[in-house]
Amino acid sequence: MNEKTAELRDLFVDATGGDTATERQDAKRGTLVDSDEESVDATARDLVAAMRERYGFSTDLDDDAYVLVARGRFDDDGDEAVAAALRDALDGREEADLDPDAVDAETVRTARLDLHLVRESDREADGDSADAEFAYADLKRLTAAGNSIVECAEELGAPPDRVARYAAVARTDIASTRANDRFHDTFRDLLTDADIEGSLASDAREDGLKEATEDIETDVSL
Repeated sequence: MNEKTAELRDLFVDATGGDTATERQDAKRGTLVDSDEESVDATARDLVAAMRERYGFSTDLDDDAYVLVARGRFDDDGDEAVAAALRDALDGREEADLDPDAVDAETVRTARLDLHLVRESDREADGDSADAEFAYADLKRLTAAGNSIVECAEELGAPPDRVARYAAVARTDIASTRANDRFHDTFRDLLTDADIEGSLASDAREDGLKEATEDIETDVSL
């Protein structure tokens, strides 16, 4: 096992509290460069399962589908493209618990947020009219303080349905911060073969700020 693979192992253990998947990774993969897709998917499924147990998920997609969502995120595929791929995958199953036609871009967006895989575009809250515009940072602050959607909407002077959409992103960002972004970073390093050293250095620089936010209450009344 080379140094980079060892660092990925440490990231996975930190994120999940266990090393079952990474032990299998050692046996099958050897290095990230030579890793086979089956082993990567197995590790990703274990990470998905750990998140499902820790947080609970908001869609009826199974763990394999969530792995496809994660792959799509780091392949820079749009949510509609990922939804189309999921529909194709579900169509190919002899027995499917979920109707493929029920999977759309919104389903994929919700699943991404379950996995802490926020896109920067998810945070762009500028509206197409003056009464819909607000700063995402302001909504995140209000959400962290425990304000309801209605209270946030009143404070921001924006429609509640629009506020609710971005409040879901804010709750995800807060939860990810509380976990030191470990789930997001482990998915990224697993699925992109990114330079882990840069990620670890960034984590170290941000530890002070993140520790200050770890006690944020994320339960927001809808």
